[in-house]
Amino acid sequence: MRAGRVRKLVQRVLWIVAFLLPVSLPFFGEEAAFMAGISVFYCLFFGVIFVEIIRFLIKPSYINADIISAAACGYFLLIEIIVFLLQSFYYHDPTVLSNMTGTQPAEVYMDMVYFSSVTITSIGYGDISPTAHSTRLIVSLFGVVSQFYAVVLVGILISKFTAAQDLK
Repeated sequence: MRAGRVRKLVQRVLWIVAFLLPVSLPFFGEEAAFMAGISVFYCLFFGVIFVEIIRFLIKPSYINADIISAAACGYFLLIEIIVFLLQSFYYHDPTVLSNMTGTQPAEVYMDMVYFSSVTITSIGYGDISPTAHSTRLIVSLFGVVSQFYAVVLVGILISKFTAAQDLK
């Protein structure tokens, strides 16, 4: 019971901080260190939500619209996690990714979402590419994790569907 309360407390604190960080942006400006800090926090924040979604997907033995929408949300959360992780590296050193089109935070974010989406879907246009070894490793790991998530997700959904058919 205590672990559940601690988890709820951590979730509430994360929600409050997630709300307050963008609100504090006018006070701190768009300094690279502050933007990198925000990016790291959101990477952790979305990681916690992703873990909760995985726990939700594994629990029930049935399949319904909630399971399908949670599976899709997990996919989008993977994109957001890598967006904010890469953004933290980018704000630390803008040369870690080549051909970034913007310098404003909104433009950087949109470029990161585009790059992460192209990576997670294995399209890989190559117009934006990692130039530093650290970002190459992170993008490679992200590609493997996203494919693993897709495979495990299909397995979970098929097993739930099969179990639901066996009950009929």
